[in-house]
Amino acid sequence: MSVRVSNCLCLCDCQQPPAAGPSAAAVQDSGGSPVMSLANTSETAGLEEQLQGWGEVILLTDKVLRWERAWFPLALMSVVSFAFLMIYYLDPSVLSGVSCFVMFLCLADYLVPALAPRIFGSNKWTTEQQQRFHEICSNLVKSRRRIVGWWKRLFALKEEKPKMYFMTMLFTLAVVAWIGQQVHNLFLTYLIVSFFLLFPGLNQHGIITKYIGMAKREINKLLKHKEKKNE
Repeated sequence: MSVRVSNCLCLCDCQQPPAAGPSAAAVQDSGGSPVMSLANTSETAGLEEQLQGWGEVILLTDKVLRWERAWFPLALMSVVSFAFLMIYYLDPSVLSGVSCFVMFLCLADYLVPALAPRIFGSNKWTTEQQQRFHEICSNLVKSRRRIVGWWKRLFALKEEKPKMYFMTMLFTLAVVAWIGQQVHNLFLTYLIVSFFLLFPGLNQHGIITKYIGMAKREINKLLKHKEKKNE
């Protein structure tokens, strides 16, 4: 928007200097429309400012989730398994569990920004770390926008095709309810949490792409085999 305003002012008064800021070509090269790119940049900068005190912890967590070392997946699953075993052993009520979880978040929000610079050393923050931190914040902003987009598409489907929307929602929720009845809720939660924590590493090392490709090849073989039988 600032680029367009500056262009108009230049046409009206040739002696006025051009407005500072990124050019339209540079904004277009970053992907998407200029307004969307500027909005993403602004949101990313705001998120970086909010998470500045968590920078070292976020980078360490990113290394663990992407399996930069071979023993990271084992350590990650050991911590998750221990946490769920403690929940199973203590068997807290829903109110106690939620209260303890929120209390843990509050303690982390208070202690981590204060202790992280002393533990990791803020003077050791390098350009590569800052670039990776920027990429993580940018990916978080993009993920949030995707979720909002999916949510809007769902409501758009409700408005455009209400019958398909209700049938799809009823079928999906019925399947989820049936799975919840067949599997213990704590074990099901353990599987879901484990999958989400292992997903970045599986994706980083190409394991998901490998098995998806294998599944596609097997499906294509079955389809070709059926076509030959029909012939």
